[in-house]
Amino acid sequence: MRDVCAAFDEIAGLREKNAIALKVAKDRGRKVVGTYCLFSPVELIVAAGAIPVSLCGTSATPIPAAEKVLPRSLCPLIKSSYGFALTDTCPFFHFSDLLLAETTCDGKKKMYELLAQMKPLHLMQLPQVQDEAALDYWVLELKRLITRLEESFGVRITPEKLAGAVLLLNEERRSLKALQDVLKRRPAPISGIDLLTVLHNRGFTVDKREAIELIDRLTTELTELSDQGVSPFSDRTPRILLTGVPVGIGSEKVVRLVEELGGSVACFESCGGYKKVDPVLPGNDLLRSIAEKYLRVPCSCMSPNTGRLQLLEKLVREFDADGVIDLTWQGCHTYNVESFSVKRHLQETVQVPFLQIETDYSESDTEQLKVRIEAFLEVIGTRRGGRP
Repeated sequence: MRDVCAAFDEIAGLREKNAIALKVAKDRGRKVVGTYCLFSPVELIVAAGAIPVSLCGTSATPIPAAEKVLPRSLCPLIKSSYGFALTDTCPFFHFSDLLLAETTCDGKKKMYELLAQMKPLHLMQLPQVQDEAALDYWVLELKRLITRLEESFGVRITPEKLAGAVLLLNEERRSLKALQDVLKRRPAPISGIDLLTVLHNRGFTVDKREAIELIDRLTTELTELSDQGVSPFSDRTPRILLTGVPVGIGSEKVVRLVEELGGSVACFESCGGYKKVDPVLPGNDLLRSIAEKYLRVPCSCMSPNTGRLQLLEKLVREFDADGVIDLTWQGCHTYNVESFSVKRHLQETVQVPFLQIETDYSESDTEQLKVRIEAFLEVIGTRRGGRP
């Protein structure tokens, strides 16, 4: 991809570039808020004049340090996140003035108690149902966050600043959706591993407008390549929709294996992918509209989580997916249990092959996964009349 897309080459270096840019911004007096989850209402951070940054949690490297404190059986994402903080090896954590966290799963909640001993941390109490009563409560949590940001940073979040932040974040979501929608083309003009690189590195950007422009450039370049018939795949390559836990560079094992074995990961339903593109919708009460947007996130911590089933059915159809892989991190009980419902729903609706994979960040099960993924791709080929 680097040889044919100039924008991709720039995006591939964003993480390192923005670590430096973040230090410069800090030196100039800007405040930084580190986030771990899609439930973080970034509009409020932007309206406070602070810089929101994603924090590290997709590498196995700091996990041994984390396991000196946390149980070995805990989810690798939680151990990685805590390990980066403990070893001070994530520059974005290092420069954060405030950590923003939400009560999604039990493991994260208790890990956040430990992080609060290292940095100021604001914990939002996330409802785990999606009804009007939950929304009323969630609006109060957003108001509580506004108070924390205003008091911590000595600012006032005005309606005008909040409206501007909504416009900016909705534009970011538009750009991310347009990029991912390019992969609806068959064959996809970019590999899943390259798309993941873009989605992962973009999360560390300091200047959102610059990142939007860069993503739009990449989308244009990919569209032009597709129009010219340029693709790393053929139109017979099995197209896989990846759902389940968050995945990024460092935890991309399954994505890599699928494509090494002859598949194409054409859609990421997970937190860093299509779940992220849902915009704030217009409404008479802007803060309530923001709250509605975030409470709609179809995460497995919600019960029931029918939104995820509906989104998956929609994406399978729109992306012409030949199969679905549901990725679960070991120790992630909500996604693990929910996999049964996902499989049943997809079998009753779109009727595509389904594979659940439970793994961690290590490479210890790579050979076993190769066998399972290769067999899965062969099933897809058989269903499509023997085509590879």
